[in-house]
Amino acid sequence: MSGPGRISRRTLLAGVLGATGAATLGIVAGCGRTASTDQTAVLLPSATPLPERFTVPFAVPPVKRPIAREAGLTTYDIVQRTAWAEILPGLSTEIMGYDGLLPGPTIRARRGERVRITHRNRLTVPTVVHLHGGHTPADSDGYPIDLVLPEIEGGAHHGGLHTDETGVITKGSRTYDYPNDQPAATLWYHDHRMDFTGPQVWRGLAGLHLITDEVEEALDLPGGDRDIPLMIMDRSFGADGSLRYPALDPELADPPGVYGDYVAGVLGDVILVNGRPWPELEVDAVRYRFRIVNASNARRYRLALDPPPPSGPSFVQIGSDGGLLDAPVGHDTIQLAAAERFDVVVDFGAYPVGTAITVTNALGVGSTDAVLRFRVVRAARETSRVPARLAEIEPLVPAPGATVREWRFSRGGAGGPAHWVINGLAFDPSRMDARPRLGEVEIWRFQTDLHHPVHVHLSPFQVRRRGNRGPGEWDRGWKDTIDLAPLETAEVAIRFDDHAGRFLLHCHNLEHEDMMMMSAFETVR
Repeated sequence: MSGPGRISRRTLLAGVLGATGAATLGIVAGCGRTASTDQTAVLLPSATPLPERFTVPFAVPPVKRPIAREAGLTTYDIVQRTAWAEILPGLSTEIMGYDGLLPGPTIRARRGERVRITHRNRLTVPTVVHLHGGHTPADSDGYPIDLVLPEIEGGAHHGGLHTDETGVITKGSRTYDYPNDQPAATLWYHDHRMDFTGPQVWRGLAGLHLITDEVEEALDLPGGDRDIPLMIMDRSFGADGSLRYPALDPELADPPGVYGDYVAGVLGDVILVNGRPWPELEVDAVRYRFRIVNASNARRYRLALDPPPPSGPSFVQIGSDGGLLDAPVGHDTIQLAAAERFDVVVDFGAYPVGTAITVTNALGVGSTDAVLRFRVVRAARETSRVPARLAEIEPLVPAPGATVREWRFSRGGAGGPAHWVINGLAFDPSRMDARPRLGEVEIWRFQTDLHHPVHVHLSPFQVRRRGNRGPGEWDRGWKDTIDLAPLETAEVAIRFDDHAGRFLLHCHNLEHEDMMMMSAFETVR
């Protein structure tokens, strides 16, 4: 809570708007410096020369080893700490990482396998861990005021707008329980500290959590070293290799927020894949499965292959945010906003050995118009297939008279246009804006003023329509995040199951989220 002599968040952000005036509004409208008009965000350029693209070898994040596995419970211990990493060749960068890694270690689990992870905070700032896409009890979901204070003495206080008496605050560590009672899916975990999610994820607090099940394993999809995660994030760097971020307080204590035009969202000019800048991956001339995660703060991507395959689609989508589709779908391009995931198969057998294939980004400008490169280096025996049927998906059918909830994402509110609000209200962790009943299918309608990737905690949803049309090209399957364009309305069907408690709905542009574009709801029995 802001005390005597401390700047309140509302006063601060109103002052930021006054300082930047109409320029900020122009940037917010999508006209940022050298940024595509397809981004509601602003480019923060690096202060160091950018490395030559496609010269760094690809790397896969390590899989975390459990410390115990017994009676259906698997236990892990993860240390949140600072570390030095060579991200840009020849420069050393200080990161905040899970186990000191960027990305953090990958958790692999089977459906129904209970996973218990103790996170130890050896940073200098409070943290909160959210398993994004997890069907998780409220006390382990990562509510943004359930802080884990630093283990060390003298670490930064929680700062920000306020906390309330319902926040569960621990010192040094917290144990999160994940039942993993959900279909096979690509999930990810990241920091969710109130007011400071943007800078703490930017500095490295993100990792993968992969769930498998018998359905997935029976499909003969590409596996082993041909099942590869692609965690994509954009970042900017200082002249000394440090991560640049426009935080009002670089120590991430108080006040929260970003300066100037960056209230719209922050874009970097270096594209990292699994922590490597524009890497090159050598592949066999066979099918590969790629689990694509957009872990950027605000950047949207439209991915394509250059050259495209001589026949067939570039990407065969087999899964979405919440798991496998019912049937594979071919795409020549894939568009994904922050936090969305796409599970795709690429057939490199369609290319001659020796071909170099660039993953391009049509929503990027300059250095960000490409993401990584594949090089087909050898012939190999094909051992996988993409079957015509993948998984059964239960259709969510609202009953006649089902509850309809409206959620409007826009600028405005008590602090002025520098705030981002839902239904005209800034986030208050003690206010519940909806109380959906467990087991009932509801219709949620999202409306936007600008680009907003909307994320719902606890349960996935199914997209029913966009405007007067049906679902969009990339809306298939179970979604937990939907990419909404300016002045767009989308309608989804959603049902919350199993876990009563308080959860979140928010924009996953992390700068918007930090500036109050969140809403709390409580599931009830």
